[in-house]
Amino acid sequence: MTTEADYLNQYDARRFPSPLVTVDSVLFTVHQQALCVLLVERANQPQKGRWGLPGGFIDMAHDDSTRATALRKLTEKTGVSPSWLEQLDTFSGPDRDPRGWSLTVTWFALIAWVDCEPHIASVSDARWVPVDKLADYPLAFDHQAIIDAALNRLRQKTKYSLLPVYCLPDTFTHGQLQEATEVILGQPIQRKSLIRRFEASDMFEDTGESMATGTRKARLWRRKPGVDFHLFSRNLLAE
Repeated sequence: MTTEADYLNQYDARRFPSPLVTVDSVLFTVHQQALCVLLVERANQPQKGRWGLPGGFIDMAHDDSTRATALRKLTEKTGVSPSWLEQLDTFSGPDRDPRGWSLTVTWFALIAWVDCEPHIASVSDARWVPVDKLADYPLAFDHQAIIDAALNRLRQKTKYSLLPVYCLPDTFTHGQLQEATEVILGQPIQRKSLIRRFEASDMFEDTGESMATGTRKARLWRRKPGVDFHLFSRNLLAE
């Protein structure tokens, strides 16, 4: 009878064909009243010169998960580790990469523009691109389909949560949260509905400070340390 140890000693992974496996991330932010996605210009073949999502191969010596790979690659490009990151989907098939049968595990995140822009501005191959301007950029592989899926998921989650807070500065006003939410959804929302959710979530605390907004001052809020992500049962647009 063969033991597991004996089997593993004789096992040769090279006997079985292996697909190309990568990790790609869709990183969103809101800047100048536009929803933007981070793109990276490919410096090497295949599809050199095209624009794609930040990502790459798993470093099996250092990455203990695909999440770790996503965080490592995003930090390399932005200088910041996103405080919110969620797995999106797996895209696979024989035709998505000219090198052969491949799969990519995809993640998506929101980040505040002010946190990462100084680093991105110093990286020659990375650029924030408004999602409505993506047609101006030749995208690599199936990255347009990945961005479309991430955008749909982002908008759906925004309807049932206060997710847009993750693309705001550390301190923010109700007005800034409403603006970010409307930019992501692409349509106006009821302010009173947003405030009800804000208060019910128990995610935030008053800083005791305020900032000028036109002729008035607005209170500044921040996320509570270690707060859990809160999901609501109702669609924000239906309230």
